Amino acid sequence: MTLSEGGSVVSLLAVRSLTKLFGDFAACNGIDLDIAPGEIHALLGENGAGKSTLVKMLFGVLQPSAGQILWNGAPVTVGSPGEARTLGVGMVFQHFSLFEALTVAENIALSLDPKISLARISEEAAALSKAYGLPLDPKAHVADLSVGERQRIEIVRALLQNPKLIILDEPTSVLTPQEADRLFETLFKLKAEGRSVLYISHRLEEVRRICDRATVLRHGKVTGACDPKQETPASLARMMVGSDVAEVHRDQGAKLGDVQVEVSNLSVPSRTPFAMSLKDISLKVRAGEVLAIAGVAGNGQGELFDALSGEYPVAEDGAIRIRGKAVGKTGINGRRLLGAGFVPEERHGHAAVSAMPLSDNLLLARSRSDRKAFLSAGFASVIRRDAIASATKRICEVMDVRKSGEDPLAGSLSGGNLQKFIVGRELDRQPSVLVVNQPTWGVDAGAASRIRQALIDLAKAGSAVIVISQDLDEIFEVATNIAVISEGRLSEPHPAGTLTLERIGLLMGGIHESHSISQTAASASEVSHAH
Repeated sequence: MTLSEGGSVVSLLAVRSLTKLFGDFAACNGIDLDIAPGEIHALLGENGAGKSTLVKMLFGVLQPSAGQILWNGAPVTVGSPGEARTLGVGMVFQHFSLFEALTVAENIALSLDPKISLARISEEAAALSKAYGLPLDPKAHVADLSVGERQRIEIVRALLQNPKLIILDEPTSVLTPQEADRLFETLFKLKAEGRSVLYISHRLEEVRRICDRATVLRHGKVTGACDPKQETPASLARMMVGSDVAEVHRDQGAKLGDVQVEVSNLSVPSRTPFAMSLKDISLKVRAGEVLAIAGVAGNGQGELFDALSGEYPVAEDGAIRIRGKAVGKTGINGRRLLGAGFVPEERHGHAAVSAMPLSDNLLLARSRSDRKAFLSAGFASVIRRDAIASATKRICEVMDVRKSGEDPLAGSLSGGNLQKFIVGRELDRQPSVLVVNQPTWGVDAGAASRIRQALIDLAKAGSAVIVISQDLDEIFEVATNIAVISEGRLSEPHPAGTLTLERIGLLMGGIHESHSISQTAASASEVSHAH
């Protein structure tokens, strides 16, 4: 521990009245924060609360408008990520920055002194990964690694710079429960060595499990601090949101209607050396049903979404049917004309154009028939900006999208608020079919609850909903039926009430329906619990 002359403990890192302005908008407003040596400190808050802005200032990506950063009690200026690393701050971002065609060692080398040989980097990375229980092969190509292994690269890369403080942004959002357990063991080892961790997560149970203290942000200000072990997930969520988070309610006795989506023996070869091929996939989704598809990242979820959405039409027209019509060779606009809606996993650049305002993003996502509501009558139709503005406002109000202006650029919204807008944009069309990939990835408890309830309500109104998700809690919360995708193959769907976390874990590991139910149950004891 670091002591002052008077014998009191000096924080490893402290911020005093730290403020960041973007024009007149205060993303961070007078924040005070202390992180002690050897503690795991949670940073909690809704999307848009200021968490990302704060840690970007700590890591030198952004410069504060006012306030002070103290390191071991002394004021410092963190002018760049390089200066942050020199100071002793490492960061693992939510979105990995890895090159798939390069090896593990080559990716690590990109952030280190170019004078260090690749052989030495490989040797040190291998030794460090073994010491911290993060097994990695320095010679392996990133393209061949799972998401969990890729995250290990980012952590090892940060640890090689010998940081005293490591910032982790949503580190378990793409991990299986077993991989998350291994990560927690690593964090406890770092803590035992006297290193500190600033931990950002929306998964409140894991915050309670591993964190010593928590600081809560709301609207750019610190609104509370606590010992998370003395709180419940509900009380932590209440501190973040400022009110109780609405529970998600699902009608257990919902009646299902006609088949709205049917996939028959769909096989799609991988488009790139780094993609997953789809193998003999079949499914049916009825009106009133939410089919949830679970799986570890990288097992064909993106490829299945592309096939269902028509972004990449498939060879056999009859392999995919929407509302009875063969659409395998039909593109995304043709499928939208049949009443289908789609929400891809990647928000920026795929679901939305970051440099365009929300209203233009709304217009882009409408099919030809949908756009008629935004055009004036007559021979020379023109776009009615008032109608688009009204629809944009309606979506933002229904989904509680927090924004800094009337019609801001999509890229100016926090990730969770942009996700609420994107989902709301599709729901506003009242689609007969909705396919959504990772609906609440990286969003806070309040936003996740709102999105999940909206998906359930859409199905209750008679639509067929397909939810592709890595979040098992989410899957059990929204699903009527659950299937699992593994290595490009899809298991048989089962009613949500008949499945356990253990059985889903086996299916995620590649055990398919060729195994009997009794074999699956017998093997379940070999799988660690997801909770």
